[in-house]
Amino acid sequence: MSRRLPAPLLVVAAVVSVQFGGALAATLVPVVGPAGSVALRLVIAAALLLAAARPRLAGHDRAAWLTVAAFGLSLGVMNLCFYAALARLPIGVAVTIEFIGPLLLATVLSRRRLDLLAVAGAALGVALISGAVDTPWADLDLAGLGLAAAAGACWAAYIVLSGRTGARFAQLDGLALAMAVAAVLIAPLGIATAGPRLWDADVLWRGAGIALLSSVLPYSLELMALRRLSAQVFGVLLSLEPACAALAGRLVLGQQLRPTQLAGMALVVAASAVVMGARPAGVQPADPLGGSSAADDTDGAGARTPPPAEARGAAPDPPRVRRTSPRRARRDRT
Repeated sequence: MSRRLPAPLLVVAAVVSVQFGGALAATLVPVVGPAGSVALRLVIAAALLLAAARPRLAGHDRAAWLTVAAFGLSLGVMNLCFYAALARLPIGVAVTIEFIGPLLLATVLSRRRLDLLAVAGAALGVALISGAVDTPWADLDLAGLGLAAAAGACWAAYIVLSGRTGARFAQLDGLALAMAVAAVLIAPLGIATAGPRLWDADVLWRGAGIALLSSVLPYSLELMALRRLSAQVFGVLLSLEPACAALAGRLVLGQQLRPTQLAGMALVVAASAVVMGARPAGVQPADPLGGSSAADDTDGAGARTPPPAEARGAAPDPPRVRRTSPRRARRDRT
């Protein structure tokens, strides 16, 4: 059945799934708080991934375990910051600001002037969508904006660490173990802050729905799409996430953005499409910290981001994505 569907349609479906999962998470945050929502999402997603991957624990050195631990930490903090931002900002605003993280990472490692111009446009877009242009400074939710920006920084770290983890662990092993690390780190905080409400039937069902929409379904869709889709097209399609987040916020949460905010979102989406879709065929993103990129490793954890987000290295081999999905965990983000 999946082979009959166009690969771009599968990616769009994954984007929709992630953002509506985020909108569902926004309904859970007021009930059990950001930490409780993240704990539920990570514990359920980790259980599903561990059952599916059944990672091998033997045969890894200390450096590999430190890498996967750092990967799990970035994953957990990324989710916690993003969910905390959802408690204060419309989801479209939070996702757009968070998107600046991987966009800046790609641009810093790029040598194209066009990318720098695109980021300048994205900076203007962030100013518009944050309300800094038409809202008094005292009325801005600086804490929410800061949390979304912190989530973006963690997303950039996630991208780099995902590639390094993928170089050391086979198939989905690295991602499953990192998800387990994140769950172990965040679960005590979630239990402490949410208390017995965490075990309500409605809360558990919503947590399961978030895990399904934000991890299981998009991972599967992206995995199928990447077998038949170029990295450039994939990156451009993922650039639609802020717009899809705004749509999810409108339909699920009743959130409506002002025209200036929509204009800012359009600038960020356009900048992301320019940067993420510009890599010529056959060029793999290199890990700036010395590891291999997730897109370059067929058995790695897979970064949940457009493939060019790490760098534009001059790798001699064409993309060999077969068994891994670039989705993070943010989304394992959301």
